Amino acid sequence: MMGLSSEEQRPTLAGSAESTKWSTQRVLQVHQWAPTMLSWRCTRDERFRFTPGHYARLGVESDAGEIVWRPFSMVSAAADDGLEFLAVLVPGGAFSKVLASLSVGDAMHCERASFGFLTVDQLAAGRQLWMLASGSGLGPFVSILRDPSVWSRFERLFVVHSVRHASELAYRAEICALADDNAAVAGKARLVYLPVVTREPGATALRARIPQLLADGRLEEALETPLTVEASRLMVCGNPEMALELRRMLGARGFAAGRRGIAGQMAFEKYW
Repeated sequence: MMGLSSEEQRPTLAGSAESTKWSTQRVLQVHQWAPTMLSWRCTRDERFRFTPGHYARLGVESDAGEIVWRPFSMVSAAADDGLEFLAVLVPGGAFSKVLASLSVGDAMHCERASFGFLTVDQLAAGRQLWMLASGSGLGPFVSILRDPSVWSRFERLFVVHSVRHASELAYRAEICALADDNAAVAGKARLVYLPVVTREPGATALRARIPQLLADGRLEEALETPLTVEASRLMVCGNPEMALELRRMLGARGFAAGRRGIAGQMAFEKYW
């Protein structure tokens, strides 16, 4: 799904990309979650491969006839026949302008390579996986939850999704269903889903930003689990300000991001 609300800050590439570097796919389905949030499903080149948590670079044609490229995390499972993405529309954005009128059958280019470091294999072994997201940053975590292997790798999975309005809690029903379906299955992780709506009082039990909830202890209290370097592994995907705050706060608590050849206790998406 479309990365984050800052996706339009990415520089535009002219339409000179060689066709050997990308394929043209067709939109199969569009779902409008909220006025400024949508997801879509498109066909997939049979040669395209990705690991849950990766992103792809997608291209659409602008009014000027140029191809505008942006990075979007896959929401679909790695074995899915199609590709699914989630987006937050940005006012005035060249890519968002196209997405706002996206229809079934529309063409969309997809580079043949996938990218990113927000994958489970970037993390050291641990018992818990914490997935902290804001807005459309939830996308890669849905892909990870759709991967059967993650359910046997960890004992507990936590998904915290912070949005401004309740209508932006994309995939809420699916995540809750996954939590219920696997609640009593032997050998599978227990999933706990914590939605956070910040601008609609009473919509959720908590309404503060994730960094604030972590700072004052309410996040660990709500999940009934302490966050420890020994047991907890964290993945963060959301707006840059949130990611920067969490990186600083977690670093102060002893968590380290992975480096080349060395697995860490936390991972961040860096494509914005």
